[in-house]
Amino acid sequence: MPDQRTQSPRTAYPSDDYDDAPDTDAAFRRIAALPGGPEKSALRHEVVCAWMPMAARLARRFRHRGETFEDLKQVAQLGLVKAVARFDPSRGTAFPSFAIPTILGEVKRHFRDELWVVHVPRRVQELRSRVRSADHELSSSLGCRFPAVHEIAAHTGLTEAEVRLGQGALESFTARSLDAVPGHWEDSHPLTDTLGGMEPGFDRVVNREALRPLLQALPERERQILYMRFFCEMTQARIGLQLGVSQMHVSRLITRTCARLRDQVMADAHDLRRAS
Repeated sequence: MPDQRTQSPRTAYPSDDYDDAPDTDAAFRRIAALPGGPEKSALRHEVVCAWMPMAARLARRFRHRGETFEDLKQVAQLGLVKAVARFDPSRGTAFPSFAIPTILGEVKRHFRDELWVVHVPRRVQELRSRVRSADHELSSSLGCRFPAVHEIAAHTGLTEAEVRLGQGALESFTARSLDAVPGHWEDSHPLTDTLGGMEPGFDRVVNREALRPLLQALPERERQILYMRFFCEMTQARIGLQLGVSQMHVSRLITRTCARLRDQVMADAHDLRRAS
């Protein structure tokens, strides 16, 4: 294999079919010779602008993967800026050979780190990619049938548990709108119609359980009055008649007891919040 240092920039450039390869060899040599300052920064800016068409072309490869082309182009341009800043012409490598992997790596990193609606560990992302590729490859050879888990595992060398983990991440990259209507049936409804609401019975259960020990600790007479009033739905006058006290006295007892129970419940809730 010939030494890369003996290759001309055009020979080392892997994309001769494209016309977005400006001749910036002299500019890179000047950049390497210049000390840091405005002149070096301005020259780097000129080189970046000259290679912008290549960055846009590389970004265009990913335009059908759920991200806008404008955002992809900006990410590719960021990779180009990094490539220009790091490129060392003394190594004998043509700039495109160095810049293209840098730009593509920046775009792929953008997909990996920024676009997952449900973020999953990198290991799971890699499993997703391998399972997805194997699924496409096997589907083309199996006809209309989808490959089974054990077939994907055999094709990729993964365990069946790893395949299932990768399959679970297939739908984590993008999210469906809550206004979307799944299926194509006339009686389909938006996903918002399938969301549950707050269940009022839960609060009732919590309140009852919080009151249970407090009610058991009440004096017998107060507990009896509350039972007759709220469980037997007796009027205050009837309660007073049964207990041999006035209706006004019954009213005062109920008001005082309920206020004390409410204060105890609120104090217990406050203590729980502080403890947590």
